[in-house]
Amino acid sequence: MADKIKTVAVLGVGAVGSYMFWGLSAKPDVRVFVIAEGERATRLKTQGLVINDEQYYPAVKSASEARGVDLLIVSVKYTALRESLDDIKTIVGPDTIVLSLINGVDSEDIIAEAIGYERIVHSLIFIASERRGNCIRFDAEATIGVVYGEKNLSTGTYKTDRLSEMFEGSMLHTRCSDDIISEIWGKFRLNVPSNQIQAVIGCGLGAYVDSAHAAFLRQKMIEEVDAVAAKLGIRIKAIDELALIGTKVKKRARYSTLQDLDNGRHTEVDMFAGAMVRMGRELGVPTPYNEYTYHLIKAIEEKNDGKFNYE
Repeated sequence: MADKIKTVAVLGVGAVGSYMFWGLSAKPDVRVFVIAEGERATRLKTQGLVINDEQYYPAVKSASEARGVDLLIVSVKYTALRESLDDIKTIVGPDTIVLSLINGVDSEDIIAEAIGYERIVHSLIFIASERRGNCIRFDAEATIGVVYGEKNLSTGTYKTDRLSEMFEGSMLHTRCSDDIISEIWGKFRLNVPSNQIQAVIGCGLGAYVDSAHAAFLRQKMIEEVDAVAAKLGIRIKAIDELALIGTKVKKRARYSTLQDLDNGRHTEVDMFAGAMVRMGRELGVPTPYNEYTYHLIKAIEEKNDGKFNYE
């Protein structure tokens, strides 16, 4: 098995994928390329990416051309993950490490359906960013960045050791965790209420501080996440988002669900409220606030699609 990570493929260059490409592209001993085919590949080759006002033209490879890469970073939208499984299976070789930087708590499980768990390092990312067309902006200094770790430390830390060595000296902010599942659920506990309630209201995150009504709804959804986690026997490493507002997170910040609705796109509500409703039903845990929010956001998507244009 190879020691150093020298080749990195990024599958999905939205805000997260662009951050990873940007942060690793300056490392002289690491070759970073983007996975794309057809029209998307042509667009990347001709238009490139604009990251924090700087133009980049990433190397582009197909899934088959990237076969056996040292590290595959999966940062597609959750709604596109299952249709990406064939590409993931094609790319992954015997020594490939897979890092899934998709929100929610089940992307690694979905990827494992195609390649098994042994190559996967569990992870999450904190980044406040905006994307318009091929232009991505984020505050690199304020970005908390990537947290990664082995789900089962008894299997050893060879994969995470290789990742730590690669991340060292990059522009990325990263941290290795010895309790990654608790941290993934901690972010899920933050995202489920905060990402979705602000999307329904259509306002910045400051509403959770400035409105007792928004804070009430947020708390009720937190309680549902806690109840599901408790039933699963998961200890959540809670994140105090309210303490972050005014420091790394600004009151005006709009998370991905609201950004999607702002731009008329379908959201990743299935990853948040949808997953909560599914897990709640499987475990016998009521999730009425998540169920209501799920259907409300789906109805807003339908409105944006023009379904309710009765004129």
